[in-house]
Amino acid sequence: MITPTSPLPVFAAVLLALATARVLIWRFGAPNAAGRFATIDGLRGYLAFFVFLHHSCIWYYYIRTSQFDSPPSNFMANIGRASVSLFFMITGFLFSTKIINDKENGVDWIKLYVSRVLRLTPLYLFAMLLLFVAVAFMSRFALTQSPLTLTINASRWLAFSSFGEPDLNGVKDTNLILSGVPWTLAYEWGFYLCLPLLAVMIGAIPSLAVLIIGFVGVLDLVHSHAESRFLAPFLGGIIAALLCRHAWFRHLSQKSIASIVAIAAITVAVTLFPTTYARIPLALLSMSFAVIAGGASLFGALTSQLSRMLGELAYSIYLLHGFILFTLFNLVVGKQSARVFTPLEHWFTILLTTPVLVLVSYTTFRLIEKPAMQYTESVSKWVRQVIFAKRGALEESL
Repeated sequence: MITPTSPLPVFAAVLLALATARVLIWRFGAPNAAGRFATIDGLRGYLAFFVFLHHSCIWYYYIRTSQFDSPPSNFMANIGRASVSLFFMITGFLFSTKIINDKENGVDWIKLYVSRVLRLTPLYLFAMLLLFVAVAFMSRFALTQSPLTLTINASRWLAFSSFGEPDLNGVKDTNLILSGVPWTLAYEWGFYLCLPLLAVMIGAIPSLAVLIIGFVGVLDLVHSHAESRFLAPFLGGIIAALLCRHAWFRHLSQKSIASIVAIAAITVAVTLFPTTYARIPLALLSMSFAVIAGGASLFGALTSQLSRMLGELAYSIYLLHGFILFTLFNLVVGKQSARVFTPLEHWFTILLTTPVLVLVSYTTFRLIEKPAMQYTESVSKWVRQVIFAKRGALEESL
């Protein structure tokens, strides 16, 4: 029997997402060959998709209770929480690895930050456009706040939610239009800004100007009241980066037993604990992530073409699924109709939405994300020229 928190629809939706990825590969070709961290590339898509399923379950209860709370099931609650923690671990791993690798020749800070802006900002601005359009529609295109208040509140959203996610134009619970996911990007940016201080810790001393960015990052985390339970996964990623520098750990991670241990640890963390943000489940997730980063492919699941396709779409899936759910239950199905859905009907609707989400995400990746990333080199070169020109002009004036 299908219940609102049954795991069966989750597995069915994953299979349907992979089938949609197969169609995309057949029509447009497979993603580029796996890179150095192929297992991580494959992991991303599953994490983003599990967050979608986590919020899909929440919507079942939200429609009936008006409370956007975690589902009353360890599994359904934790597939979202664990995915967020693992996303933070990926960030901690990749950027600490980069800084360690570049220690000898120096970190190209301009390129690093340009790449982050071009990677995250264009799609985020598109998501903000969708958010603003939804707010206008929900408020019947009537101005219910002063223009100044509305502008200030919209600006807070545009700052990757680092200054909060206020309701816009009188629309209650504006953050639910995107399922509340932008808060994680505020943590991501806080970590990126703190990277110069991490560089200091490993002996790669940056310039004073770059160091100032690091202190700004600390102030940003303090200002936003960053919680240790959300910062801890970044440390897990850093520890994984240190472990993966040893050949013995990579060799061990690529053994079948490592994949078995990773699957078992994730399963225990997700199913047996009320939250994966606690110490023990977080340690289990960190251990699993470390061996995955070291090469554990979970018996090839993370390195397949299908997984890599979903991995490419991870950011779009993560950022846009909330809007798709909001549109589905407010405009397509309607809350009145969805309120009387049986659990089976609810999950069948989610299954029908799954290919739509994957196809929309593929479209935004190709039209927004990928083109923006291709400008990293040219924009970095331009920024570098501007900085050097201003520095030269300042030296001449002195």
